Amino acid sequence: MKLNQKVAIVTGAAQGIGLACASRFVQDGAKVMLTDINQAAGAAAAGRLGSGAAFCLTDVSVKAQVDSLIDATLAAFGRIDILVNNAGITHAADFLDLTEDDFDRVLRINLKSMFLCGQAAARVMVRQGSGSIINMSSVNAVLAIPNQVPYVVSKGGINQLTKVMAVGLAQYGVRVNAIGPGTIMTELAKQAVLSSEDARKKILSRTPLGRCGEPEEIASIAAFLAGDDSSYMSGQTIYADGARLALNYTVPVKE
Repeated sequence: MKLNQKVAIVTGAAQGIGLACASRFVQDGAKVMLTDINQAAGAAAAGRLGSGAAFCLTDVSVKAQVDSLIDATLAAFGRIDILVNNAGITHAADFLDLTEDDFDRVLRINLKSMFLCGQAAARVMVRQGSGSIINMSSVNAVLAIPNQVPYVVSKGGINQLTKVMAVGLAQYGVRVNAIGPGTIMTELAKQAVLSSEDARKKILSRTPLGRCGEPEEIASIAAFLAGDDSSYMSGQTIYADGARLALNYTVPVKE
């Protein structure tokens, strides 16, 4: 088990990619602190994962709550080796109609939270002399969806945050990388971009592999980045997108 004796924090872990990462880490031998604002779902998920998992209710956009999350993880497991910054939301609105409050809310949850959690976890990792931080980015750090303004901006910011964290923390033995998923079959994606058959066809017409990804496929990349197999990788974003970013035209969609 490649993550044996490691301790991980996964944010936004009540469902979707976050839960898949937490599950994979436990499978690979790690102890995992799941965190989310959905207490019922998060606690239930931790319970299903067994004694190797715990849950801490946290709004990761609030520094005091992030500090409490770090304290709770150290109290439960004694150290922090891995952080997966996964919590995120979307808000659909055309550029001319987007409100300041909604822009700020998405940036606070999607981007500021990664700074807060990353800094707090890194301080522990620096004392330990090692650690791996994984930020959940998106193909939309590079591409753009017209009615997802703050989401697209936040993901672009995550890529640059990943780079500056990686450079700043390298001297301490702490690695920082990101994962940029394409369309993954999560509840968030189903609501935001897969809400109809026309929407599904539009997504698949830009996905050469001809299907959406699964949360477990992203979790496999997170497990790689968390472990020693990626020991010389830092400051990188790995795009798991079915070849979408390589495509400059549309492809036929199977009915």
